[in-house]
Amino acid sequence: MTEPVATTGECPTGASVSGRPLNRRDVLKLGAALVPCIVGAPLAAQWVVPAADAAATRIGTERPALPAPAGTDRRWGFVVDVSKCIGCGSCVDACKLENHVPLEPEYNRTWVERHAVAEDGSVFIDSPDGGIHGFPPESTAPGAAGQPIDHSFFMPRLCMQCDNPPCVAVCPVSATYKTGDGVVLVDQSRCIGCGYCVVACPYGARYIVPSGSETPTGWAGVADKCTWCYHRTTRGRQPACVEACPVGARVFGDMNDPASPISGILREQPAHVLKPELGTNPRVWYVGLEGEAEA
Repeated sequence: MTEPVATTGECPTGASVSGRPLNRRDVLKLGAALVPCIVGAPLAAQWVVPAADAAATRIGTERPALPAPAGTDRRWGFVVDVSKCIGCGSCVDACKLENHVPLEPEYNRTWVERHAVAEDGSVFIDSPDGGIHGFPPESTAPGAAGQPIDHSFFMPRLCMQCDNPPCVAVCPVSATYKTGDGVVLVDQSRCIGCGYCVVACPYGARYIVPSGSETPTGWAGVADKCTWCYHRTTRGRQPACVEACPVGARVFGDMNDPASPISGILREQPAHVLKPELGTNPRVWYVGLEGEAEA
């Protein structure tokens, strides 16, 4: 039987309980005490927790081989033009089909929000079923009914692929990591499902994969998120959501290439990132973004 793990209000100082290595249950019990201690800790991603139960089969000594990056001198970026997005949900549908994302509406690698701005400046945000089926005429956000709406717009969301990702810092088994070309991925064969990365992400871009017929890599109970379709982009293709967008609201490309479409957009149009004050340095840029939605 696993011994109880006491929480004293102090940061844990060793990777053992009563002289034995931490197992998956211990890690989960330590979550409340450990997360505040390791957020932002640069050495957290170097931890390796030896597992002693069935979950240990998912933690290998090496990550699965990934395709070689197309070029390490490239700096991938993503632009979303909210002035073009029509909220059709084609991107959400394409993402789920391409990446075997669970069909339940609460699990999404990408989703679309509608921001309805009232005459008094209040903003009501809804995303029924992640936006996969489009949107009804009126906002479904709590409190929006009966409000005089001045205008509204659609705002696609996805992983920000931060240059300074907090999810990497808090992962205790190095399952979340950055590739040589700067894309943040999850090695689901190593992930122990502790959920630290889900809590640490300030953009709500992660979830824990539920049991079911649809799982991205065959594992349930592990973390998942948008990868910018890394399996496609490393082979010269565009992310599935970019290809599926009927109005060109999503643009992916190399920001280090001055001739690329994304560089032209960022050079010629005002662009914003979400939550810049956090220092995560997102690589998803929004153009045509209303000021009230920048936070």
